Parts: sequence; structure tokens; C-alpha cells
Amino acid sequence: MAKNRHDGIREIPEIPFVAPVGTPAGVEVLSLSDLRHRMPSRHLAFPQRPDFHHLLTLSHGTLSHTVDFAAFALDPGSWLWVRPGQVHQWGDLTHAEGTLILFRQDFLDPATTAAAERDSHPSVLHRPLPDDAAALGMAADHLTAEFHALGQLPLEIHTAALRHLLSVLVLRLAHLTAPAGGPASEPHPAYLRFRDAVEKDFTHTRRVEDYADALGYSARTLSRATLATAGLGAKEFIDRRVVLEAKRLLAHTDQTAARIADHLGFPSATHFGKYFHQRTGQTPIAFRDTVRGHAQR
Repeated sequence: MAKNRHDGIREIPEIPFVAPVGTPAGVEVLSLSDLRHRMPSRHLAFPQRPDFHHLLTLSHGTLSHTVDFAAFALDPGSWLWVRPGQVHQWGDLTHAEGTLILFRQDFLDPATTAAAERDSHPSVLHRPLPDDAAALGMAADHLTAEFHALGQLPLEIHTAALRHLLSVLVLRLAHLTAPAGGPASEPHPAYLRFRDAVEKDFTHTRRVEDYADALGYSARTLSRATLATAGLGAKEFIDRRVVLEAKRLLAHTDQTAARIADHLGFPSATHFGKYFHQRTGQTPIAFRDTVRGHAQR
């Protein structure tokens, strides 16, 4: 369901999780064939921003999927992980078969969620090594079988089993695959608090000092922790988040630059335009024209 914040403005469709009737709230497992029957392809092709996770793996065929302006090519054995808040678009599903797992963030227990969130910019596409691929496939098969075994156990037991099986899959995917840059180091506690604060307040402030004061750290401590964990400084971390949101709004809504500037906390469209150009090499309108021109080809 789309949320229109301003009359006459086309917003990114924000899709809430809706559990199928009679199934546990918070998780669903379906095939791509099921998805094709449920949703017309023209609806899937539009950008959307779900408030829940998508885990997707293919058994046959290939699929192109776009997540936050990056195109990813899936083939059998690879895994795609789209997180809540990311803007994604489905490619042509005609020649792809596989398994899609949808789940709300709060379906997993907090400890599992924390263990799975190791870095600020987690990989979207995973290509596991053979041993890891076999373990992931087994976890997915067990989860699928349990999801379709509704009625064989009391609902609360069935739900608990699904939660445990999904936890196994999520933890394996987060920790046992081999990302292109090698294994990630354990995140610094200061960085984790900073990351969460930026996600909450990036439309209100872009100053590292404001986050440091709010969290009880020095600006230098935040910068060191962010550099050690995410590989970039604290200021760049904030700027990347602001630019990403600006790109999402420019590409997927009809909001004016002035309205986007106001939403992101800039005093004027001029200030926003200079900020965006310094960090992307394009004006906001040029970026919008480029992205929409590519989408129409």
C-alpha cells in the first residue's frame, strides 16, 4: 500500500507485511511460481520499499533484481537479501524458479537480529562456497517444509519452530558465506550505536558532533569506530545515508528538489543541490533525468 504524504506527489510504494490467512504472523515462504500467480508482473516491475526482509534463492534460471540503484544477477545457488527500507525492483520472472522467504524484522529474537547485523552496508548478493551453499540449502528446505506443515503442531509451537529455523538460515547467510572483501571484523559497540542513531536522525542533523554528544562519545571515538568497522569516516557515513535517501526520492517520487531538501533537513533547495552535486558529480535534476532515462530503455 502506498503512503502519500503530500497530495499530488507520487511516493515510493511502502509495502507492509501481510501474513496469509491462517499462517503465523511475521513470516511467509513461497515459490517464485506462487509469486507470479499472486502479483501481475507489471506491479512487480515498479520500485517498492517493503518494511520486511526478502531472502531469495534460485533453483533454475536467472533473474535480474535492482536494489537501491544497483543491478544484481542471480543464478542457482546465489542468495539475494533485501532489507527493510531498501528500494527494490523485480526483473523478468518468466524464466526463474526458486524460493522467496519474507519476514518481519521483529519475527526474529533480538539476539539473532544483532548477530546477523554485522556491518552498515551489508551485502545484497551472496555467492556462498560449496559447503556453505549446501548448509544454506538444507536450512531453506527445512524452513519451507515446516511452513507448509501448518496444522501438524499447535500454532504457537509451529511458529516457534519457524522462528528457530529462520534464525539458522539468517545466521548462516550472515556469517558463513564469503563476501567479496573477505570476512568482516566484529563491529565496535560505539559504531553500532552511531549507525542506529544515524538511521533515526539523518534527516535532522549531518554533524558528527551532534551524534557524539547524544551518544556520550567524542567525535574522534565515533570516527575511529566507524572507520574500523565500516571502512569510512563518520562524516562520510552520514553523508552516504543522506545521499542514498535523496537518490531514492529523486528516482522514485515526483517530489520537487525543494520538497526533498526540506524532508532531508536542508535550509533550501540551493543548499541541497550543492551538497548533492559535491558528492555525486550531478545536480539532483540531472540525476533524476539519468535514472529515469535508463529505466525507460
